[in-house]
Parts: sequence; C-alpha cells; structure tokens
Amino acid sequence: MKIIDRLNEDRINISFEVFPPKTEAGFDSVIKAVDEIAMLEPAFISVTYGAGGGTSGNTVHIASHIKHDLQVESLAHLTCVSSTKEQVHEMISTLKEEGIENILALRGDIPKETEFPIAGRYRYACELIREIKQQGDFCIGAACYPEGHVENEHKKDDIQYLKEKVDSGVDFLTTQMFFDNSILYNFLYRIREKGITVPVLPGIMPVTNGKQIRRICELSGTVLPQRFKAIVDRFGDDPKAMQQAGIAYATDQIIDLLANGIENIHIYSMNKPEVAKAIMMNLKEIIK
Repeated sequence: MKIIDRLNEDRINISFEVFPPKTEAGFDSVIKAVDEIAMLEPAFISVTYGAGGGTSGNTVHIASHIKHDLQVESLAHLTCVSSTKEQVHEMISTLKEEGIENILALRGDIPKETEFPIAGRYRYACELIREIKQQGDFCIGAACYPEGHVENEHKKDDIQYLKEKVDSGVDFLTTQMFFDNSILYNFLYRIREKGITVPVLPGIMPVTNGKQIRRICELSGTVLPQRFKAIVDRFGDDPKAMQQAGIAYATDQIIDLLANGIENIHIYSMNKPEVAKAIMMNLKEIIK
C-alpha cells in the first residue's frame, strides 16, 4: 500500500522510525525491536539508510521484513550524495524487486573533507526524486525543516527550495524534529501560502538521552525551548528519569498536534520499542 493513500484516509496515523545495525552482529536485536514496534500496528515504519549509505543492504532487508513478514507498510530511506548515480539506480531497482512501494528521498550529509558537488553523484534531493519517478510507480516522501535547513541562511530561500523539491514529484513530507509546536504551525502557514499542499508529517523525537540531544541540536540547528532545556538540565544525567520526562514531553506535543487537527504524526522512537509502547499507551484513549 502506498503511504499517501493511508495519509489521505480520515483517520489518525502514527508511524515510527528504526535504523539498521552498524554491524551484522546487531541485526537480530534490531529485528527484535522492529517486531515489537510492529505489534503496535503503526501506519508504517520507516527504515533509515545509515551514514554514508553503509547499512543500505540492511535497510532493504528490514524494510522487506516489515512489509512482507510483519504485514506493516514500510518506508525505505534512500540518500544520494554518498553514492554514485549507478549505485542509486541499482538500489531503486532492488527496492522495486522487493516490492517496496515507498521511498523517503534524501540528499544525505555531505561526506567530510569532500569537495561538493561530487562528480558522478546527485547534488540535490530533487534530482534523486526525479530518478525515482522515472524508475517506477513509487510513493515518494521527502524531508522538510520547520526551523530552516542548517545550510540555508534565509527561510524564504528554504521554502523555495522545498517547493522545487515537492514539484519534482513528492507525495508527502516529514519534518525534522522540533520541540515547540508553534514553530510547526507557523511553518505550515508559510508553506501553504507558497502552494505546497502535500501532507506534512510532524517528526516528534522522544528525548531519552540528554547528551545526545545537545549534540543533535548543534548539528541540525534545532532550537530547544526553555521549558525543554529545563527538563534536560534537570534530568539529563539520570537515564531513567530522562526517558520518562522525554516520553511525557513528546506525548504532550502529540496531544497538542492532534487537538489542532493534525492527524498524521511520525515518531522518531528509533530502535526503542519501550518508548514507542509508552507513547501509544499514553494516547490509547485519544487515538482509539
């Protein structure tokens, strides 16, 4: 099933994200986590591509397992800046052969100490999107940045680039994490005003590690509101307390989004089924 068809249904859709293991030794533990998350009956589960495409083979294996063995729709991430055009073409063909209908098309992080653009590789996500469209009847998702892409100085330029990306053939968008819902609401107003009408899934990150979130925010440019900073400062060094507080904060964000009419939400629970379960338990009377 194409994800866009699910998103267009009159229902609340909650999805989750997992990432492949860095080594083959960790594959079984990831599959176990995926199996547990699938039991929550999400709208879909997305599978990341890994830094530099290094875990791309496992992305395909896990996405196929989710779709065919667990009977849950899967969304395979695909990045292009770290792979040659031929490698990207081959990966799209492999996804097609595996019956994967949904791809999240991303440029990916530019490899360190590399002159960009890189010869023989796609430069922008919109180029990858056009390639995917040419190779098959896929449902294509893409990323968007409510606080602006860290590489773009002006937000108006960021929205123009997003419009070009969507016009290349994007069916839906998923946002980078954010911790202040007013940022999302303002972003949605601005992109709708510019004619970007595809569904937008807010990306919610339940923070369970104080040190990790500080590092992520440094790289992505995500702003931590004072209320959330206080939580990280108070509980960040206590893993159990931080997990409980992070789940509560994420739940509060989701409830506010649902109350304001947003019915499609993507949760960056990663390979933590206990976090996904806790959030769904908090929402059980709200999304029944």
